[in-house]
Amino acid sequence: MPVMAQRKNTSYQYYIKKATGQIQIDGSLDLAWNDCQTASDFHMVLPMDTSKAKVRTEVKMAYDAQNLYIVTINYIEKGQQYMVESLKRDFNFGKNDNFLLFMDPFNDQTNGFTFGSNAAGAQWDGLLVDGGKADLNWDNKWTSAVKSYEDKWVWEAAIPFKTIRYKNGITTWGIQFSRLDITKAEKSSWAPVPRQFPTASLAYTGQLIWDQPPPEAGTNISVIPFVLAGGSKNFEAGTKTDFRNKVGIDAKVAVTSSLNLDLTLNPDFSQVEVDRQVTNLDRFELFFPERRQFFIENGDQFNNFGYSTIRPFFSRRIGLNAPIQFGARLSGKLNKDWRLGFMNMQTERDQTKLTASQNYTVFALQRKVFARSNISFLFVNRDQILKPDEKDPSYFTNPFNRNIGLEYNLASSNNHWTGKATFLKSFSKNISKEDWVHAANIQYSSKYWLITWQQEYVGRQFMADVGYVPRKDYFRLSPGITRFFFVKNPKIASHSIKLESFNFFNSQFSFTENTTYLAYNLALRDQSVFTQWVSNDYVELLQDFDPTNIKKGNLPKGSKHQWNAIGTQYVSKPQQLLTYGFSTRFGGYYQNGNRTFLSADLGYRFQPYVSAAISASYNHISMIAPWNKTTFWLVGPRIDVTFTNTLFFTTFLQYNNQQKNINVNTRFQWRYKPASDLFIVYTDNYFPAPFNVKNRALVLKFNYWWNL
Repeated sequence: MPVMAQRKNTSYQYYIKKATGQIQIDGSLDLAWNDCQTASDFHMVLPMDTSKAKVRTEVKMAYDAQNLYIVTINYIEKGQQYMVESLKRDFNFGKNDNFLLFMDPFNDQTNGFTFGSNAAGAQWDGLLVDGGKADLNWDNKWTSAVKSYEDKWVWEAAIPFKTIRYKNGITTWGIQFSRLDITKAEKSSWAPVPRQFPTASLAYTGQLIWDQPPPEAGTNISVIPFVLAGGSKNFEAGTKTDFRNKVGIDAKVAVTSSLNLDLTLNPDFSQVEVDRQVTNLDRFELFFPERRQFFIENGDQFNNFGYSTIRPFFSRRIGLNAPIQFGARLSGKLNKDWRLGFMNMQTERDQTKLTASQNYTVFALQRKVFARSNISFLFVNRDQILKPDEKDPSYFTNPFNRNIGLEYNLASSNNHWTGKATFLKSFSKNISKEDWVHAANIQYSSKYWLITWQQEYVGRQFMADVGYVPRKDYFRLSPGITRFFFVKNPKIASHSIKLESFNFFNSQFSFTENTTYLAYNLALRDQSVFTQWVSNDYVELLQDFDPTNIKKGNLPKGSKHQWNAIGTQYVSKPQQLLTYGFSTRFGGYYQNGNRTFLSADLGYRFQPYVSAAISASYNHISMIAPWNKTTFWLVGPRIDVTFTNTLFFTTFLQYNNQQKNINVNTRFQWRYKPASDLFIVYTDNYFPAPFNVKNRALVLKFNYWWNL
């Protein structure tokens, strides 16, 4: 069946023509726009998807030899104040009046790009993966402007053809326009989208029809050099200040219009924001997302293989204990059915950490099948680079590790059925059994029902040195069902009841753990949400465990624990300057103990330049000796100042008494040209008591994006 026949909204067609005149990106509606088709008559998605949008939006598109152009006229009531958090790039979708463009230039309903802006001009850009999930860590070169009027705000943008990836000769792309007006509590789209799906869902895009094939991007090579200067001092160890100067370079080469080669030499990621701290009461390693730009573009081919706790590849493992020397990644589309991903990275030897030089290789190949499904192959390899004079065996206890996997990803043409089935095998020295994984899930999503099933098996000796697999030697079965209800009430959008069960078994299929969760959710038309839940937990410990994670004492392996808990969660409506939310948890804990959890978030915006927020969580654990009573606080105030949409200042503090640490992170960013930045980053870590400095660092980094 042709792809065209599988798209749900083929009757929504936008015919794009070459611009008849010059277009200036200033939000002033040049005369050249008069010759362009207008897309209007948007459909409401939220709070209900059964009518036309009440908020009026108009869109026009055009192109020339270098750029794709778009202008949107976002009408508002006279005197209506727009609502935004700040001018921060890649803003929070639900807390900003915004317009977003979703493009499927491969016309495969699986991958694409998104661009947009909030009502104050803050830019949004990202990759679309897995049929419409937006990865906003992607960053590239394009320009836009917003101009406000009494009854509307106008967004105008120029997106270079060199910025996006597309197949030469294709004259039909998938396209969707999305608008969120927080004051009216309305989300709308040009081509209709069922309310249970995001407007980014590529299964529901309309069609962008070109009057002639889009122009070839031509020679497309970008070179991005950087220079860095900085210093750090470890006060706890009493060492001298470590000054460093560094020069590195990245390059992007378009092998074809849809296949890209990324190169990096001597990279540095000092400008990346530090991880958010959490109170850790878990028995297994916590997950922190990748933030480094080099690993993100087309990273879904590598990072999305498997499940949230079964990841054969997790890019943060690369360069975790040793600097990266160089790397290369080839990724993109070979044709309409095949995608390719290949990456090789080399790290240095670090004698102080007893870390040998490592080479990492990842290869991914994906084949589209049926309407929107695909079959993927993944190979992950880590090898230590040995030298004849390296005799210390502590360097080489595990000289190599390899993973090979096959995965089928299901996505029906209407997106109602999704799921995947995964098989993985690892190869390590002296291990040849119980080193494999199989897992599968299926999900049915409709207006009234969400039904899920997931099962997993991870072998006792499965190893993923370049992955994230915190738990081994188990079977897991997890069914879930949610029923949505809609009532004719001017204040209620919907309410729902959810029942989930998470069941774990050991390799002999003996029952070891269960969580049963029942929740009631109330979604109001003003976009505030309230949830009430109850749960029952049972745990048989498979290893010794300290329930406070601060070395007070261990519960023995094989001990059994059961408790009940109840909790609430509330998020306020976003269409106000003051926003807030809270969550609670009351109930039992290990060893017949009790745990109380309270958290709150409070934010205030001084539009559009300042967004101030504070989050706090409190855990109180009461158990018998030796744990007795334990209290954990985690407090994190944050201030984002956006002087313009190219000049940003962010500072936040994190106090975590479980880790006995106070962290201060301050980052200044000046985007002096598109995709070219100056960063100044300052980081401090302190002991809470006495208030002494642990370590301190200051970094200045300058990069420039140069198109050849």
